[in-house]
Amino acid sequence: MPSEQTRFLDAGSAMGEAIRRHDWHGSPLGPVEAWPDALKTTVALMLGSRFPQAIAWGPELITLHNDAFLPILGNKPSALGRPFSAVWAETWDEIEPIAEAAFAGRATFVEDFPLVVERGGSPEQVYFTFCYSPIRDQTGRVLGILDTVAETTATVVANQRLAFLDGLGRAVAGARDADAILATTTRMVAEYLQLSNCAYADMDADADGFTIRGDWPRKGAPSIVGRYSLADFGRLAVDRLSAGEPLVVNDNLRELAPEEAATFQAIGIAATICMPLVKDGRLTALMAIHDRLPRTWSESDLALIREVTERSWAHIERVRADAAMREAAAALATLNATLEERVEERSDRLAEAEAALRQSQKMEAVGQLTGGVAHDFNNLLTIIRSSVDFLRRPDLPEERRRRYMDAVSDTVDRAAKLTSQLLAFARRQTLKPEVFDVGRRLSGVADMIDTVTGARIRVVTERPDRACFVRADLSQFETALVNMAVNARDAMAGEGTLTLRLTCGCPLPPIRGHGGSPLPFAAVSLSDTGSGMEAGLLGRIFEPFFTTKEVGRGTGLGLSQVFGFAKQSGGDIDVVSTVGGGTTFTLYLPEAEPDGDIRPAEQEAVPAPAAGGGHVLVVEDNLEVGRFATQILRDLGYETTWAVTAEEALDKLGPDAAGFDAVFSDVVMPGMGGIALARALRRKIPHLPVLLASGYSHVLAQDDAHGFELLSKPYSAEQVGRVLRRVMARAARERG
Repeated sequence: MPSEQTRFLDAGSAMGEAIRRHDWHGSPLGPVEAWPDALKTTVALMLGSRFPQAIAWGPELITLHNDAFLPILGNKPSALGRPFSAVWAETWDEIEPIAEAAFAGRATFVEDFPLVVERGGSPEQVYFTFCYSPIRDQTGRVLGILDTVAETTATVVANQRLAFLDGLGRAVAGARDADAILATTTRMVAEYLQLSNCAYADMDADADGFTIRGDWPRKGAPSIVGRYSLADFGRLAVDRLSAGEPLVVNDNLRELAPEEAATFQAIGIAATICMPLVKDGRLTALMAIHDRLPRTWSESDLALIREVTERSWAHIERVRADAAMREAAAALATLNATLEERVEERSDRLAEAEAALRQSQKMEAVGQLTGGVAHDFNNLLTIIRSSVDFLRRPDLPEERRRRYMDAVSDTVDRAAKLTSQLLAFARRQTLKPEVFDVGRRLSGVADMIDTVTGARIRVVTERPDRACFVRADLSQFETALVNMAVNARDAMAGEGTLTLRLTCGCPLPPIRGHGGSPLPFAAVSLSDTGSGMEAGLLGRIFEPFFTTKEVGRGTGLGLSQVFGFAKQSGGDIDVVSTVGGGTTFTLYLPEAEPDGDIRPAEQEAVPAPAAGGGHVLVVEDNLEVGRFATQILRDLGYETTWAVTAEEALDKLGPDAAGFDAVFSDVVMPGMGGIALARALRRKIPHLPVLLASGYSHVLAQDDAHGFELLSKPYSAEQVGRVLRRVMARAARERG
């Protein structure tokens, strides 16, 4: 039975089972169970892909591949577990620089790359479109290469043939006689196939032999006009010529007499090949091709020559019928239409290959993200699961019971923070913007940062005399400053100077290829005297779960939260760093005019009644959450009624909500959502208070101007009671 450590190979593929059975103990990779997580994750993604993919892992470039990669290898020896450089030894000089670039961290996309490979018993000209992507661990170190490849040999060869046939069609379109057509055809065939010379013989053939008429010149040789018996070519020649196939008449440098071979050698000709010209199923002419280089004739070359001869004879017949120009134009139009169709087909295939490469890169990014999320959440769930197991013990001392309950509560808060940071990076968090003075808040946060950074780090604040207002979520703004300060503290190893600087009325500069803005922005900079960062890391520091810190020193989500908050607030964040010279993060937020939205941060909310009471309609489609919410409200002293849809809630409330004092509704539900329900109630029953709850809602993330109170999931009983009392008290004051 497969072990838990090898479950990542369970992709239902033959290669997955082959990897499991392979003896890895003598390999640099070692036993499968001990493979690093980055390799296991990449292998699992590769085995599940339907596109040809291979992995070259470690300094030795040990090869792993999926089922779809087998046709790329052909009949090569098994590549599994062998160095990639040995698998492709015959082409490694061309491939090695691309592989080295990937190991240096640079992904490379190459289209229609020509290679001569040995996979069919002899050298073969092939073309590949492929992408070499670096495989990184959680610290960003490159451990291997992911090769996503598509063979484009057929497409490239077809396009070359179409281009040649198109040129040939244009070249003979204006020809008026057979000799001109055949002379042009043989010359262009020789150039395309890289041959030395072609000649044409006008001839008749019958059962006993054939007669060559006219002149068949051959450099340094007499005319060969006359009748020849079949014995001159032999039975094999007749069979092949009758079948319309080419015949190598002579290997000139081996089979001819020495004096004649010397003549051919002097002009660089290695072989003489006869190509029959067939009309109406009969051998009617012979084209001789003198090849400079010994070669294995591919089916593509033979098909091209057959197609050329067929087209040539068709064109000759049209000329002899005295309709050359009109017929030639039609043939050319047909040829061009074929070319356009093939080009369109090639474009479609190329688009599919590019889409596959983009999907592969996207899956690589998703794999990194989901791996980080799974790692952190599994850690949190471990704490919760262990604590709950201990809490089930009847003999657990009260002091330890409180300790485990506190651990569960703290872990839920950490999980909620992790979710919030992920939503912040995705720009999907629910913001509560307000207008506030950045300078005042910066001074207040500086005191908190001073506590976070420790006694050996001096915190300096620089701010202008005039007020500078922005409209943003105050809590997220303060969290962003703390996240940047913690990053600076770690960069300074707990000792140095952290400078917080506010500059007002700044234009937004171009950042990471995005255009700037001449409008006024508030620029909040945090500069440290730490170790700084290399230029290659600056482009990745805002990625979720990317961190240069040691394991256990951070999740890599702090700066991604800052990035998402800045973007969602209409601003941006920039970073400048030099190795040994410290780092400066600058957060840009658009300035706002002070207006009635300004609410001093120190102002406390209006005190709410101390105890619960009244009838609350709970609207929640999730059965477990619905039961939990109604139980919380009952324990807080409220009477409850539960509806599982917004439509059911409207039916229970009736025209005037008689008997109900408040509505507590989820946001995301099938059919009518919570926001639509709240808006309908605002129109129909404006005096009825509504409290919304959501763990995530793209509607709230995109539009903060709803005016409804929001409770974020996961919530506690204390939070539900406090916020519900506040909205009910506010509604009571407004009624009078």
